Amino acid sequence: MGNPLHETSISDATNIEQNGKEVSVFKDFLSLIKIGIIHSNMLTAITGIVLALFYNGLSFRDYIVEIILSLAGIWLVIAGSTTLNNYIDRDIDELMDRTKSRPTVTGNFPLSFVLTIGFVFIATGSLLLFQTSFPAGVIGLFGAFVYVVLYSLWTKRKYTLNTIVGSFSGAVPPLIGWAAIDPDFHLAAWVLFFIMFIWQPPHFLALAMKKVEEYRRVGIPMLPVVYGFPMTKRQIMLWVVSLFPLPFLLSPLGPTFIGIATSLNIAWLAAGLYQYRGDDEKWATRMFIFSLNYLTLLFLSIIAFSIVKIVGI
Repeated sequence: MGNPLHETSISDATNIEQNGKEVSVFKDFLSLIKIGIIHSNMLTAITGIVLALFYNGLSFRDYIVEIILSLAGIWLVIAGSTTLNNYIDRDIDELMDRTKSRPTVTGNFPLSFVLTIGFVFIATGSLLLFQTSFPAGVIGLFGAFVYVVLYSLWTKRKYTLNTIVGSFSGAVPPLIGWAAIDPDFHLAAWVLFFIMFIWQPPHFLALAMKKVEEYRRVGIPMLPVVYGFPMTKRQIMLWVVSLFPLPFLLSPLGPTFIGIATSLNIAWLAAGLYQYRGDDEKWATRMFIFSLNYLTLLFLSIIAFSIVKIVGI
């Protein structure tokens, strides 16, 4: 008849093993779609939506369908694009410490599944975006094309300008969000685009400095690999300075917002000037972390001041 306690322990062990596999599959899926990139891009997409509502004097209630469709579409297009990027980069990902555990490297997901997920997500997301407006769908497809073809397949492994090319795709989510509400773009929509476009080079170049030996080992011509740290640091500082005029183009959000945004710009510049000629790795780490906090605080500020204006507080 067997020992009931022994049977229970076997059952428990089986459940733990199954739960562990489920957790592992879920973690692999999040790694496959690069959930961190999706989170940051969704914040900028929401900013585009909210800012468009404010500038056009519209309410959330009247555009709830467009908001839901656009957010779902943007999420899927980004997830599909990053999935295809993982498929393309699987040969170099296995040689880099921060990417060697991705499921396209470990083989946890079949490559046919990865390709299917990538294309299905992009197609489905694009269809949802076209339901909001034609420009939103076109921009979504443009962003996917730039990231997958122009960046991942072409420039990433050949040119130091790969970061600039990739920045075009990373800058379109707020434009898509705006276009879902207002297909006729206002200057403010392009301000969001340029904030994102300019923010990305200092962010990713700082990361490239931190991981320079890994990029060198796999033959990716990132700026610090080809031209060294001094050139890279100068480029980072120039990009940071280029952000300074942009908040003033969002003056309808009010002087308090402009003050906050300008303070963030000054703080990022100060972080770069501090120990500029000191330890390069520490400098790059500080600039990378600050870039993440900068983006979050700036776009949350835009959202908050837009909502305040919309509801009339």
